Amino acid sequence: MNISGVRELDVVVVGAGQAGLSAAYHLRRVGLKPDDAFVVLDHAPRPGGAWQFRWPSLTYGKVHGMHALPGMELTGADPDRPSSEVIGAYFAAYEDRFGLRVHRPVEVSSVREGNGGRLLVETSEGTYATRALINATGTWDRPFWPRYPGQETFRGRQLHTANYPGPEEFTGQRVLVVGGGASGTQHLMEIAEFAAETFWVTRSEPVFREGPFTEEWGRAAVAMVEERVRNGLPPKSVVSVTGLPLNDAVRRAREQGVLDRLPMFDRITPTGVAWDDGRVVETDVILWATGFRPAVDHLAPLKLREPGGGIRAEGTRAVRDGRVHLVGYGPSASTIGANRAGRAAVRSVMRLLKEPGGVRAGGEAGAGVAVPVPGAGPFRLPAA
Repeated sequence: MNISGVRELDVVVVGAGQAGLSAAYHLRRVGLKPDDAFVVLDHAPRPGGAWQFRWPSLTYGKVHGMHALPGMELTGADPDRPSSEVIGAYFAAYEDRFGLRVHRPVEVSSVREGNGGRLLVETSEGTYATRALINATGTWDRPFWPRYPGQETFRGRQLHTANYPGPEEFTGQRVLVVGGGASGTQHLMEIAEFAAETFWVTRSEPVFREGPFTEEWGRAAVAMVEERVRNGLPPKSVVSVTGLPLNDAVRRAREQGVLDRLPMFDRITPTGVAWDDGRVVETDVILWATGFRPAVDHLAPLKLREPGGGIRAEGTRAVRDGRVHLVGYGPSASTIGANRAGRAAVRSVMRLLKEPGGVRAGGEAGAGVAVPVPGAGPFRLPAA
């Protein structure tokens, strides 16, 4: 839809991944109408959030803890089918069933102060003036590339998890994987079956966790990440706190020496990496599995960042601007956390909208009372 001028809404949701769709669902439940009282903007070309960009070898069966979106379970998914296809189809069906009318592809360039207490959301399809913003932009668009001396001299290939093509492309090559998280270990284990040689480098000794991931353990991990966000520090991933699950595949890789870790190198050479103690590794490829940072640059005009570098939040609400809610950020970056954050953000937004002025655009005077949404029930994924 082409918009000339400024359109007033009650809520703008930026991002249609797990957190954004959860928020949109709960906005519908409290009586707000898509494209009337709120709008969902997504820069991706199709449904699926960041999942649509995942590498083909990440099958649905390898996904850790994909939690269903509120109101519609996912059933019948083939564990050997690429997760990008499974979750992309699920998200598409979800948007359709609940009539969320996601606008895509739409780029959000900035969010700044407007008139009358509204925020101006400047986008590739025009400008929205909104009373509240739910930011669900995730991290996929901001891969973190560490910098090391000599990096620009390397004559081989450097790539990041964000553009990882799958293991077959590294057949017969020497590959060095940097990073001790879940993606790094997954890349390493599958590349080892094709590469001539693999090496694994991490900043700190990886921690492998025995036993099941209990609810108590999960709450403790989320609490640690939440504490950083409350203090205005950049959030860490939940995985960085919980450690890596020690499953059968990881045990085999450790026995075979695939997961023999080296400490972080000191510099990069034209043909590999080197340490100050004289050790050298020759490699054809450096794969940076070094994680992502929150994609919040469009919020820069609001000056939400604290001196520590992060955005301080209480629950989902940004402390420096209560009109802004961050979902899928920090402690809510997991799929179950994103669901809960979407619901919590909508509750907080509705309190804001009930302040003098009420729900101004397309809502109802009684908005905030749960109303039926169409199409409850599970979604069974069709065969590929």
